[in-house]
Amino acid sequence: MTLDATRFYIDGSWVEPNSSQIQPVVNPATESSIGDVALGNSNDVDAAVAAAKAAFPAYARTTIKQRLGWLNYINDELIARNDEIADAITAQMGAPKTMSRAYQASSGPQHFGEIIRLLETYPFEIPMGTTTVRREPIGVCALITPWNWPINQIATKVAPALAAGCTVVLKPSELAPLDAAILADIIDKSGLPAGVFNLIHGDGLGVGAPLVEHKDVDMISFTGSTRAGVAISKAAAPDVKRVALELGGKSAAIVLEDANFEAAIPSIVGGVMLNTGQSCNARTRILVPRSKYELAASLAAKAANAVTVGDPTQDETAMGPVANRAQYDRVVAMIKAGQAEGATVLAGGPEAPAGLETGLYVKPTIFGDVTRDMSVAREEIFGPVISLMAYDSLDEAISIANDSEYGLSGAVWSASHDSACDVAAQLRTGMVHLNGAGLDSAAPFGGYKKSGNGREWGVHGLDEFIELKSVYGANP
Repeated sequence: MTLDATRFYIDGSWVEPNSSQIQPVVNPATESSIGDVALGNSNDVDAAVAAAKAAFPAYARTTIKQRLGWLNYINDELIARNDEIADAITAQMGAPKTMSRAYQASSGPQHFGEIIRLLETYPFEIPMGTTTVRREPIGVCALITPWNWPINQIATKVAPALAAGCTVVLKPSELAPLDAAILADIIDKSGLPAGVFNLIHGDGLGVGAPLVEHKDVDMISFTGSTRAGVAISKAAAPDVKRVALELGGKSAAIVLEDANFEAAIPSIVGGVMLNTGQSCNARTRILVPRSKYELAASLAAKAANAVTVGDPTQDETAMGPVANRAQYDRVVAMIKAGQAEGATVLAGGPEAPAGLETGLYVKPTIFGDVTRDMSVAREEIFGPVISLMAYDSLDEAISIANDSEYGLSGAVWSASHDSACDVAAQLRTGMVHLNGAGLDSAAPFGGYKKSGNGREWGVHGLDEFIELKSVYGANP
Protein backbone atom coordinates (compact mmCIF):
# COMPACT_ATOMS: atom_id res chain seq x y z
CA MET A 1 0.00 0.00 0.00
CA THR A 2 1.74 3.19 -1.19
CA LEU A 3 -1.10 5.70 -1.05
CA ASP A 4 0.06 9.11 0.15
CA ALA A 5 -1.75 10.90 2.97
CA THR A 6 1.20 13.16 3.81
CA ARG A 7 0.17 15.92 1.39
CA PHE A 8 -2.93 18.09 1.29
CA TYR A 9 -5.01 19.11 -1.68
CA ILE A 10 -5.63 22.86 -1.54
CA ASP A 11 -6.69 25.29 -4.26
CA GLY A 12 -6.31 22.74 -7.03
CA SER A 13 -2.80 21.56 -6.12
CA TRP A 14 -1.09 19.00 -3.94
CA VAL A 15 0.79 20.90 -1.24
CA GLU A 16 3.03 20.14 1.69
CA PRO A 17 1.48 20.70 5.12
CA ASN A 18 2.61 23.55 7.33
CA SER A 19 3.32 21.15 10.16
CA SER A 20 5.94 18.41 10.09
CA GLN A 21 3.91 16.25 12.47
CA ILE A 22 2.92 12.83 11.15
CA GLN A 23 1.48 9.64 12.62
CA PRO A 24 1.35 6.10 11.25
CA VAL A 25 -1.70 4.65 9.54
CA VAL A 26 -2.06 1.30 11.29
CA ASN A 27 -3.48 -1.89 9.82
CA PRO A 28 -5.61 -3.33 12.67
CA ALA A 29 -5.20 -6.88 11.39
CA THR A 30 -1.45 -6.81 11.87
CA GLU A 31 -0.97 -3.74 14.11
CA SER A 32 1.75 -2.61 11.72
CA SER A 33 2.10 0.67 9.86
CA ILE A 34 1.03 0.86 6.22
CA GLY A 35 2.10 4.48 5.77
CA ASP A 36 1.88 7.89 7.37
CA VAL A 37 -0.69 10.64 7.60
CA ALA A 38 0.23 14.28 8.05
CA LEU A 39 -1.41 16.11 10.93
CA GLY A 40 -2.22 19.64 9.84
CA ASN A 41 -2.68 22.76 11.91
CA SER A 42 -4.62 26.01 11.87
CA ASN A 43 -2.43 27.43 9.11
CA ASP A 44 -3.46 24.59 6.83
CA VAL A 45 -7.08 25.24 7.76
CA ASP A 46 -6.71 28.92 6.93
CA ALA A 47 -5.24 28.11 3.51
CA ALA A 48 -7.94 25.57 2.66
CA VAL A 49 -10.82 27.78 3.81
CA ALA A 50 -9.38 30.78 1.96
CA ALA A 51 -9.24 28.74 -1.24
CA ALA A 52 -12.82 27.55 -0.78
CA LYS A 53 -14.04 31.06 -0.02
CA ALA A 54 -12.32 32.52 -3.10
CA ALA A 55 -13.74 29.81 -5.36
CA PHE A 56 -17.30 30.04 -4.09
CA PRO A 57 -18.74 33.03 -6.00
CA ALA A 58 -17.82 31.64 -9.41
CA TYR A 59 -18.68 28.03 -8.59
CA ALA A 60 -22.06 28.99 -7.14
CA ARG A 61 -22.96 30.43 -10.56
CA THR A 62 -21.94 27.37 -12.59
CA THR A 63 -24.67 25.65 -14.55
CA ILE A 64 -26.32 22.38 -13.67
CA LYS A 65 -24.83 20.93 -16.85
CA GLN A 66 -21.33 21.87 -15.71
CA ARG A 67 -21.80 20.37 -12.25
CA LEU A 68 -23.25 17.20 -13.74
CA GLY A 69 -20.18 16.88 -15.92
CA TRP A 70 -17.81 17.02 -12.99
CA LEU A 71 -19.96 14.74 -10.81
CA ASN A 72 -20.33 12.15 -13.57
CA TYR A 73 -16.55 12.08 -14.07
CA ILE A 74 -15.97 11.58 -10.34
CA ASN A 75 -18.61 8.87 -10.18
CA ASP A 76 -17.22 7.00 -13.18
CA GLU A 77 -13.74 7.03 -11.66
CA LEU A 78 -14.99 5.86 -8.28
CA ILE A 79 -16.56 2.89 -10.05
CA ALA A 80 -13.39 2.22 -12.07
CA ARG A 81 -11.21 2.36 -8.95
CA ASN A 82 -13.59 0.40 -6.71
CA ASP A 83 -11.14 -2.37 -5.83
CA GLU A 84 -8.31 0.07 -5.15
CA ILE A 85 -10.54 2.01 -2.76
CA ALA A 86 -11.76 -1.21 -1.17
CA ASP A 87 -8.24 -2.49 -0.59
CA ALA A 88 -7.31 0.83 1.04
CA ILE A 89 -10.31 0.60 3.35
CA THR A 90 -9.49 -3.01 4.28
CA ALA A 91 -5.89 -2.08 5.06
CA GLN A 92 -6.66 0.97 7.16
CA MET A 93 -9.73 -0.14 9.16
CA GLY A 94 -10.00 -3.91 8.75
CA ALA A 95 -13.25 -4.47 6.88
CA PRO A 96 -13.09 -7.85 5.08
CA LYS A 97 -12.04 -7.60 1.44
CA THR A 98 -15.28 -9.01 0.09
CA MET A 99 -17.32 -6.64 2.23
CA SER A 100 -15.12 -3.66 1.31
CA ARG A 101 -15.61 -4.31 -2.39
CA ALA A 102 -19.32 -5.09 -2.24
CA TYR A 103 -20.40 -2.50 0.33
CA GLN A 104 -17.74 -0.11 1.55
CA ALA A 105 -16.16 1.10 -1.70
CA SER A 106 -19.32 0.77 -3.76
CA SER A 107 -21.18 3.11 -1.41
CA GLY A 108 -19.23 6.03 -2.86
CA PRO A 109 -20.70 5.83 -6.38
CA GLN A 110 -24.00 4.74 -4.87
CA HIS A 111 -24.41 8.19 -3.31
CA PHE A 112 -22.79 10.16 -6.14
CA GLY A 113 -25.11 8.35 -8.55
CA GLU A 114 -28.20 9.23 -6.54
CA ILE A 115 -27.21 12.90 -6.33
CA ILE A 116 -26.54 12.97 -10.08
CA ARG A 117 -30.01 11.56 -10.69
CA LEU A 118 -31.57 14.21 -8.45
CA LEU A 119 -29.57 17.11 -9.85
CA GLU A 120 -30.90 16.50 -13.35
CA THR A 121 -34.37 17.67 -12.24
CA TYR A 122 -33.79 19.47 -8.92
CA PRO A 123 -35.73 22.78 -8.96
CA PHE A 124 -33.41 25.59 -7.90
CA GLU A 125 -36.20 28.12 -8.51
CA ILE A 126 -39.77 27.55 -7.34
CA PRO A 127 -42.56 29.99 -8.37
CA MET A 128 -45.10 30.83 -5.63
CA GLY A 129 -47.57 33.28 -7.07
CA THR A 130 -45.71 36.53 -7.70
CA THR A 131 -42.74 35.32 -5.64
CA THR A 132 -39.84 33.09 -6.66
CA VAL A 133 -38.19 30.97 -3.98
CA ARG A 134 -34.56 30.39 -4.90
CA ARG A 135 -32.53 27.47 -3.61
CA GLU A 136 -28.96 28.73 -3.31
CA PRO A 137 -25.74 27.08 -2.05
CA ILE A 138 -25.03 27.83 1.58
CA GLY A 139 -21.34 28.61 0.99
CA VAL A 140 -18.10 27.16 2.35
CA CYS A 141 -18.72 23.78 3.99
CA ALA A 142 -16.49 21.95 6.46
CA LEU A 143 -16.99 18.19 6.06
CA ILE A 144 -15.66 16.01 8.89
CA THR A 145 -15.94 12.26 8.41
CA PRO A 146 -15.27 9.09 10.47
CA TRP A 147 -13.24 5.91 10.04
CA ASN A 148 -15.96 3.24 10.12
CA TRP A 149 -17.56 3.79 6.67
CA PRO A 150 -14.99 6.18 5.23
CA ILE A 151 -15.84 6.66 1.53
CA ASN A 152 -19.55 6.30 2.28
CA GLN A 153 -19.56 9.22 4.68
CA ILE A 154 -17.34 11.28 2.40
CA ALA A 155 -19.65 10.70 -0.56
CA THR A 156 -22.82 11.54 1.38
CA LYS A 157 -21.33 14.96 2.11
CA VAL A 158 -19.13 15.83 -0.88
CA ALA A 159 -21.64 14.83 -3.59
CA PRO A 160 -24.59 16.95 -2.39
CA ALA A 161 -22.34 19.88 -1.44
CA LEU A 162 -20.83 20.05 -4.92
CA ALA A 163 -24.25 19.51 -6.52
CA ALA A 164 -25.71 22.41 -4.53
CA GLY A 165 -22.92 24.75 -5.67
CA CYS A 166 -21.00 24.83 -2.40
CA THR A 167 -17.24 24.70 -1.97
CA VAL A 168 -15.79 22.32 0.58
CA VAL A 169 -12.95 21.53 2.95
CA LEU A 170 -12.88 17.82 3.74
CA LYS A 171 -11.22 16.47 6.88
CA PRO A 172 -11.40 12.68 6.88
CA SER A 173 -10.50 10.63 9.92
CA GLU A 174 -6.76 10.61 10.46
CA LEU A 175 -7.16 6.90 11.27
CA ALA A 176 -8.53 6.11 7.80
CA PRO A 177 -7.32 8.74 5.33
CA LEU A 178 -6.31 6.71 2.29
CA ASP A 179 -9.60 6.50 0.40
CA ALA A 180 -9.95 10.28 0.71
CA ALA A 181 -6.57 10.66 -1.00
CA ILE A 182 -7.88 8.56 -3.90
CA LEU A 183 -10.96 10.76 -4.17
CA ALA A 184 -8.77 13.89 -4.20
CA ASP A 185 -6.70 12.36 -6.99
CA ILE A 186 -9.88 11.73 -8.98
CA ILE A 187 -11.12 15.28 -8.41
CA ASP A 188 -7.72 16.70 -9.36
CA LYS A 189 -8.10 15.06 -12.77
CA SER A 190 -11.79 15.97 -13.18
CA GLY A 191 -11.36 19.61 -14.18
CA LEU A 192 -13.29 20.85 -11.15
CA PRO A 193 -12.23 24.49 -10.63
CA ALA A 194 -9.40 25.10 -8.18
CA GLY A 195 -10.52 25.72 -4.61
CA VAL A 196 -13.91 24.06 -4.93
CA PHE A 197 -12.70 20.88 -3.23
CA ASN A 198 -9.95 20.92 -0.61
CA LEU A 199 -8.57 18.05 1.48
CA ILE A 200 -6.63 18.42 4.72
CA HIS A 201 -5.68 15.70 7.16
CA GLY A 202 -5.38 16.03 10.89
CA ASP A 203 -6.86 15.27 14.27
CA GLY A 204 -9.71 16.96 16.06
CA LEU A 205 -7.58 19.32 18.08
CA GLY A 206 -5.20 20.44 15.35
CA VAL A 207 -7.58 20.64 12.37
CA GLY A 208 -11.12 19.86 13.44
CA ALA A 209 -11.40 22.61 16.06
CA PRO A 210 -9.96 25.48 13.97
CA LEU A 211 -12.04 24.34 11.00
CA VAL A 212 -15.27 24.36 13.01
CA GLU A 213 -14.46 27.73 14.57
CA HIS A 214 -13.32 29.42 11.34
CA LYS A 215 -15.28 32.61 10.64
CA ASP A 216 -15.37 31.93 6.89
CA VAL A 217 -16.98 28.48 7.21
CA ASP A 218 -20.73 28.69 6.62
CA MET A 219 -21.73 25.11 7.41
CA ILE A 220 -20.38 22.07 9.23
CA SER A 221 -21.43 18.53 8.35
CA PHE A 222 -20.07 16.05 10.88
CA THR A 223 -20.39 12.32 11.38
CA GLY A 224 -18.98 10.82 14.56
CA SER A 225 -19.56 10.52 18.27
CA THR A 226 -22.27 12.35 20.14
CA ARG A 227 -19.64 13.80 22.46
CA ALA A 228 -17.79 15.38 19.53
CA GLY A 229 -21.07 16.52 17.97
CA VAL A 230 -22.01 18.42 21.10
CA ALA A 231 -18.58 20.09 21.19
CA ILE A 232 -18.89 21.07 17.52
CA SER A 233 -22.33 22.59 18.09
CA LYS A 234 -21.00 24.72 20.93
CA ALA A 235 -17.97 25.85 18.95
CA ALA A 236 -20.11 26.78 15.93
CA ALA A 237 -22.70 28.69 17.94
CA PRO A 238 -20.96 32.11 18.08
CA ASP A 239 -21.08 32.41 14.27
CA VAL A 240 -24.55 30.81 14.01
CA LYS A 241 -23.21 28.32 11.49
CA ARG A 242 -25.50 25.63 10.19
CA VAL A 243 -24.52 22.32 11.78
CA ALA A 244 -25.65 18.92 10.48
CA LEU A 245 -24.81 16.01 12.76
CA GLU A 246 -25.00 12.25 12.22
CA LEU A 247 -24.06 10.76 15.56
CA GLY A 248 -24.36 7.63 17.66
CA GLY A 249 -26.99 4.96 18.09
CA LYS A 250 -28.17 2.13 20.30
CA SER A 251 -30.80 0.71 18.03
CA ALA A 252 -33.29 -2.04 18.87
CA ALA A 253 -34.81 -4.81 16.78
CA ILE A 254 -38.22 -5.88 18.05
CA VAL A 255 -39.14 -9.42 17.09
CA LEU A 256 -42.88 -10.05 17.48
CA GLU A 257 -44.42 -13.32 18.65
CA ASP A 258 -45.58 -14.24 15.14
CA ALA A 259 -42.24 -13.57 13.42
CA ASN A 260 -40.11 -16.20 11.71
CA PHE A 261 -37.41 -16.43 14.36
CA GLU A 262 -35.24 -18.75 12.25
CA ALA A 263 -35.00 -15.96 9.67
CA ALA A 264 -35.08 -12.92 11.93
CA ILE A 265 -32.44 -13.70 14.55
CA PRO A 266 -29.61 -14.77 12.19
CA SER A 267 -30.37 -11.79 9.95
CA ILE A 268 -30.10 -9.33 12.83
CA VAL A 269 -26.90 -10.92 14.15
CA GLY A 270 -25.34 -10.97 10.69
CA GLY A 271 -26.22 -7.33 10.12
CA VAL A 272 -24.45 -6.27 13.31
CA MET A 273 -21.33 -8.33 12.61
CA LEU A 274 -21.05 -7.15 8.96
CA ASN A 275 -18.72 -4.25 9.83
CA THR A 276 -17.49 -5.71 13.15
CA GLY A 277 -20.34 -3.90 14.85
CA GLN A 278 -18.91 -0.54 13.81
CA SER A 279 -22.02 0.93 12.24
CA CYS A 280 -23.95 3.68 14.00
CA ASN A 281 -27.26 2.20 12.87
CA ALA A 282 -26.53 -1.40 13.96
CA ARG A 283 -29.46 -3.03 15.77
CA THR A 284 -27.45 -4.15 18.80
CA ARG A 285 -30.44 -4.74 21.10
CA ILE A 286 -32.67 -7.67 20.16
CA LEU A 287 -36.02 -7.62 21.94
CA VAL A 288 -38.00 -10.89 21.96
CA PRO A 289 -41.14 -12.17 23.73
CA ARG A 290 -40.26 -13.93 26.96
CA SER A 291 -41.98 -17.06 25.65
CA LYS A 292 -39.53 -17.17 22.74
CA TYR A 293 -36.43 -16.14 24.67
CA GLU A 294 -34.77 -19.56 24.81
CA LEU A 295 -35.30 -20.09 21.08
CA ALA A 296 -33.90 -16.65 20.31
CA ALA A 297 -30.91 -17.21 22.59
CA SER A 298 -30.07 -20.47 20.87
CA LEU A 299 -30.42 -18.97 17.38
CA ALA A 300 -28.38 -15.87 18.27
CA ALA A 301 -25.55 -17.88 19.78
CA LYS A 302 -25.49 -20.23 16.80
CA ALA A 303 -25.39 -17.32 14.36
CA ALA A 304 -22.59 -15.56 16.24
CA ASN A 305 -20.50 -18.72 16.53
CA ALA A 306 -20.88 -19.30 12.79
CA VAL A 307 -19.28 -15.97 11.87
CA THR A 308 -15.84 -16.52 10.35
CA VAL A 309 -13.44 -14.10 12.05
CA GLY A 310 -10.01 -13.65 10.58
CA ASP A 311 -7.63 -12.04 8.12
CA PRO A 312 -9.68 -9.43 6.24
CA THR A 313 -7.75 -10.03 3.02
CA GLN A 314 -9.07 -13.60 2.77
CA ASP A 315 -12.26 -14.28 0.84
CA GLU A 316 -13.72 -16.58 3.49
CA THR A 317 -13.51 -13.95 6.26
CA ALA A 318 -16.88 -12.53 7.29
CA MET A 319 -15.66 -10.31 10.13
CA GLY A 320 -12.33 -8.58 10.49
CA PRO A 321 -10.67 -6.83 13.43
CA VAL A 322 -11.89 -3.79 15.32
CA ALA A 323 -10.62 -0.75 13.44
CA ASN A 324 -8.17 0.77 15.92
CA ARG A 325 -6.61 0.26 19.33
CA ALA A 326 -8.72 2.81 21.20
CA GLN A 327 -11.93 1.26 19.91
CA TYR A 328 -10.69 -2.26 20.61
CA ASP A 329 -9.93 -1.36 24.23
CA ARG A 330 -13.41 0.12 24.64
CA VAL A 331 -15.14 -2.93 23.17
CA VAL A 332 -13.25 -5.35 25.43
CA ALA A 333 -13.92 -3.14 28.46
CA MET A 334 -17.63 -3.05 27.68
CA ILE A 335 -17.80 -6.84 27.34
CA LYS A 336 -16.16 -7.17 30.74
CA ALA A 337 -18.58 -4.61 32.16
CA GLY A 338 -21.51 -6.66 30.87
CA GLN A 339 -20.16 -9.73 32.61
CA ALA A 340 -19.64 -7.79 35.84
CA GLU A 341 -23.22 -6.48 35.74
CA GLY A 342 -24.62 -10.01 35.53
CA ALA A 343 -25.38 -10.45 31.84
CA THR A 344 -24.95 -14.01 30.56
CA VAL A 345 -22.41 -14.60 27.80
CA LEU A 346 -24.26 -16.74 25.25
CA ALA A 347 -21.45 -16.52 22.69
CA GLY A 348 -18.06 -14.85 22.49
CA GLY A 349 -16.51 -12.96 25.37
CA PRO A 350 -13.56 -10.62 25.95
CA GLU A 351 -10.81 -13.06 24.95
CA ALA A 352 -9.28 -12.94 21.46
CA PRO A 353 -10.48 -15.63 19.04
CA ALA A 354 -8.22 -18.66 18.96
CA GLY A 355 -5.25 -18.20 16.65
CA LEU A 356 -5.83 -14.45 16.32
CA GLU A 357 -3.77 -13.14 19.21
CA THR A 358 -2.00 -10.69 16.85
CA GLY A 359 -4.35 -7.99 15.60
CA LEU A 360 -7.33 -6.26 17.15
CA TYR A 361 -9.75 -9.18 16.96
CA VAL A 362 -12.83 -9.63 19.14
CA LYS A 363 -15.21 -12.58 19.23
CA PRO A 364 -18.78 -11.98 18.04
CA THR A 365 -20.46 -11.66 21.42
CA ILE A 366 -24.08 -12.22 22.45
CA PHE A 367 -25.24 -11.21 25.93
CA GLY A 368 -28.38 -12.75 27.39
CA ASP A 369 -30.44 -11.87 30.48
CA VAL A 370 -29.84 -8.19 29.76
CA THR A 371 -31.94 -5.62 31.59
CA ARG A 372 -32.50 -2.06 30.48
CA ASP A 373 -30.38 -0.58 33.28
CA MET A 374 -27.17 -2.42 32.24
CA SER A 375 -24.44 -0.48 30.47
CA VAL A 376 -24.44 -2.96 27.56
CA ALA A 377 -28.11 -2.08 27.00
CA ARG A 378 -27.63 1.68 27.20
CA GLU A 379 -24.19 2.63 25.87
CA GLU A 380 -23.08 2.53 22.27
CA ILE A 381 -20.33 -0.10 22.23
CA PHE A 382 -19.51 0.16 18.51
CA GLY A 383 -18.27 -3.38 18.31
CA PRO A 384 -19.57 -6.93 17.62
CA VAL A 385 -21.66 -7.09 20.78
CA ILE A 386 -25.43 -7.73 20.96
CA SER A 387 -27.75 -7.60 23.96
CA LEU A 388 -30.69 -10.03 23.96
CA MET A 389 -33.61 -8.73 26.04
CA ALA A 390 -36.98 -10.30 26.90
CA TYR A 391 -40.30 -8.44 27.01
CA ASP A 392 -43.70 -9.42 28.41
CA SER A 393 -45.91 -7.21 26.26
CA LEU A 394 -45.61 -5.28 23.01
CA ASP A 395 -46.04 -2.01 24.89
CA GLU A 396 -43.07 -2.97 27.07
CA ALA A 397 -40.99 -3.79 23.98
CA ILE A 398 -41.70 -0.37 22.48
CA SER A 399 -40.90 1.27 25.81
CA ILE A 400 -37.55 -0.55 26.02
CA ALA A 401 -36.70 0.35 22.43
CA ASN A 402 -37.47 4.03 23.05
CA ASP A 403 -35.72 4.08 26.42
CA SER A 404 -32.48 5.41 24.99
CA GLU A 405 -30.79 8.76 24.60
CA TYR A 406 -30.31 7.78 20.95
CA GLY A 407 -32.85 7.43 18.16
CA LEU A 408 -31.10 6.51 14.95
CA SER A 409 -32.50 3.23 13.71
CA GLY A 410 -34.68 0.28 14.58
CA ALA A 411 -36.20 -2.87 13.18
CA VAL A 412 -39.46 -4.78 13.47
CA TRP A 413 -40.03 -8.40 12.49
CA SER A 414 -43.57 -9.76 12.19
CA ALA A 415 -45.63 -12.03 9.96
CA SER A 416 -48.19 -9.22 9.87
CA HIS A 417 -47.24 -6.24 7.73
CA ASP A 418 -49.84 -4.07 9.46
CA SER A 419 -48.49 -5.00 12.90
CA ALA A 420 -44.93 -4.22 11.84
CA CYS A 421 -45.98 -0.83 10.46
CA ASP A 422 -47.90 -0.02 13.62
CA VAL A 423 -44.87 -0.72 15.81
CA ALA A 424 -42.61 1.25 13.44
CA ALA A 425 -44.87 4.28 13.84
CA GLN A 426 -44.32 4.19 17.61
CA LEU A 427 -40.52 4.03 17.54
CA ARG A 428 -38.71 7.32 18.21
CA THR A 429 -36.07 6.75 15.56
CA GLY A 430 -35.17 8.23 12.20
CA MET A 431 -35.25 4.88 10.41
CA VAL A 432 -37.02 1.54 10.85
CA HIS A 433 -36.39 -1.68 8.90
CA LEU A 434 -39.33 -4.03 8.47
CA ASN A 435 -38.57 -7.76 8.18
CA GLY A 436 -34.99 -7.23 7.06
CA ALA A 437 -35.60 -4.52 4.45
CA GLY A 438 -32.38 -2.80 3.43
CA LEU A 439 -31.39 0.86 3.27
CA ASP A 440 -32.60 3.11 0.45
CA SER A 441 -30.07 5.65 -0.85
CA ALA A 442 -32.90 7.96 -1.93
CA ALA A 443 -34.43 8.07 1.56
CA PRO A 444 -33.22 10.29 4.42
CA PHE A 445 -30.58 8.87 6.77
CA GLY A 446 -30.43 10.32 10.27
CA GLY A 447 -31.93 10.16 13.71
CA TYR A 448 -33.82 11.61 16.64
CA LYS A 449 -32.52 12.79 20.00
CA LYS A 450 -28.76 12.42 20.55
CA SER A 451 -28.35 10.59 17.24
CA GLY A 452 -28.08 13.99 15.61
CA ASN A 453 -29.96 16.54 13.56
CA GLY A 454 -30.38 17.07 9.85
CA ARG A 455 -30.46 14.28 7.29
CA GLU A 456 -28.12 12.77 4.72
CA TRP A 457 -28.77 10.79 1.51
CA GLY A 458 -30.98 11.70 -1.42
CA VAL A 459 -32.91 14.92 -1.81
CA HIS A 460 -33.02 15.53 1.94
CA GLY A 461 -29.22 15.37 2.05
CA LEU A 462 -29.01 17.81 -0.84
CA ASP A 463 -31.41 20.19 0.91
CA GLU A 464 -29.01 20.42 3.87
CA PHE A 465 -26.57 22.41 1.72
CA ILE A 466 -29.20 24.86 0.48
CA GLU A 467 -30.23 28.33 1.63
CA LEU A 468 -33.71 29.60 0.71
CA LYS A 469 -34.20 33.10 -0.72
CA SER A 470 -37.60 34.65 -1.41
CA VAL A 471 -37.58 37.08 -4.34
CA TYR A 472 -40.82 39.03 -4.12
CA GLY A 473 -42.30 40.38 -7.32
CA ALA A 474 -40.18 38.12 -9.50
CA ASN A 475 -43.30 36.83 -11.23
CA PRO A 476 -45.43 39.92 -11.96
